[in-house]
Amino acid sequence: MGAFQCKSCQNGEDVTNIFGQHSTDGGERRRFIFGRHRGRSGSIKQTDSLVLQTLSVIKNLGLIDNGSEAPEALRKLHWLADDGDGWIQVETILKLSQMLDLSNKTPKHKTVDQHRNICVILGILADKLPGPSSIALLTKDTLTYLFNNMDLQVHPSIILFSLIALEKFAQIRENRFTIETFMKTGPLAMLSIFERLTGSDQPLYAQVGFCAEWLLDNIFVDNQRTLSYFNVSMEGVNAILNQEDASEYLKLGPSGLEARCDACSFESVRCTFQVDKGTWYYEVTILTSGVMQIGWSTRNSKFFNHEGYGIGDDEFSVAYDGCRQLVWHGARCTSCVSGRPWREGDTIGCLLRIETPSPTATFYLNGQIVASNDKIFQYAKSGFFAAASFMTFQQSRFNFGNKPFKYPPKGVKFSVMNKHGLLDGTEKTILPKRMRLELLGRQTADEDSCTICFDHKADVMLYPCKHEGYCKHCAQQLTLCPVCRQLIDRYQESIQLYQPLQSL
Repeated sequence: MGAFQCKSCQNGEDVTNIFGQHSTDGGERRRFIFGRHRGRSGSIKQTDSLVLQTLSVIKNLGLIDNGSEAPEALRKLHWLADDGDGWIQVETILKLSQMLDLSNKTPKHKTVDQHRNICVILGILADKLPGPSSIALLTKDTLTYLFNNMDLQVHPSIILFSLIALEKFAQIRENRFTIETFMKTGPLAMLSIFERLTGSDQPLYAQVGFCAEWLLDNIFVDNQRTLSYFNVSMEGVNAILNQEDASEYLKLGPSGLEARCDACSFESVRCTFQVDKGTWYYEVTILTSGVMQIGWSTRNSKFFNHEGYGIGDDEFSVAYDGCRQLVWHGARCTSCVSGRPWREGDTIGCLLRIETPSPTATFYLNGQIVASNDKIFQYAKSGFFAAASFMTFQQSRFNFGNKPFKYPPKGVKFSVMNKHGLLDGTEKTILPKRMRLELLGRQTADEDSCTICFDHKADVMLYPCKHEGYCKHCAQQLTLCPVCRQLIDRYQESIQLYQPLQSL
């Protein structure tokens, strides 16, 4: 997706280059942005205007290179988000709770969108506020409001974002104890009912099921309940999403074929199976219609989730983004050849022809070709993986061939990853994230292990800084030295980014 990099100024530094006028005072900068005599409503309208201007730039231009100046509207929003005076204090949180009218026992006067947005706001605040403020926001009224939404008669989007808000609150131990105590009155049973919606053909209910299952597996754990990965049959499944090759906040379902992101970052994952020659195809059913980048990558692809870099944002990957109707490669985008924006329930097809003379990555929307791209083959000839990246609140299901494809390409002979892959029982097991973290905490590493992955021997030295402690696989993915932040020299391919220690 690429990332805008905004200039930052030091304390007391003149801000002329960012805001267009000389000022070192936060109040002056705020008045510059909103106008000296605007009230609250004027500020909100101005903020809305800045957001719309930024979205327009992203839609029309796609990406602004990291070396170029970010649009003025985005730079102003960046300052607003980082402004120290903008942090919500505890007393303000209590006022916010009153403004949201969370104590209302009969919320029929609010629309579905209003209830959904209230839940989204609560989840974001719970995620971003420091501990005491998050605890202060989790009042009895807040809990009552969220748990009143735990009803199948409520619109599924309200249920969904209520579950996500509970997850965000429960990141703090005190909040989790408060929620669990409150749950003993009945809402825990509703989570078990929602869990049965997992796998539904209706996208919103499928999301509710996924999130309820995630909460029961990872947050509100009942020792009497069988963990979901025990209930999933993996017989005949030989290619899944690689839990060892996913960025940190991505949620994988127990089947290994469903992924979701609820973090404020751009989370990525690759498939377990590598393709080196021939023609390959897989499908993705999208359960949300937002920003996702679905396509192909190699081991050289770099994922920086907090900076917004995912599949298609380097030279070694290519991706289709049906929300913005763009194809991404090398952090640059081109408009799709045809097709409408994707919608919930659509099926995305990804076809990769590696063989010459015309290697191509082709993308389909419900069986219709929407785009093709061959630029990735200037940088990679083999070693491809099916891969995808997800923005916040996005979710998809993958089919690598363990079941029939909905829209197989007509007149094209292709291979299926599931028929050629091979996974043992351990590789097929998608443990709950909390259990994986516990296992990692108990593992010990050899003294000469790579300081990044701890799986391979550290036999690489970076140049020119000569810092050590990395394996070949991890060193290939580095741009800056993790120790000194110095740019790693790019030698000829035979030397690449490093030199093995034994050759020195």
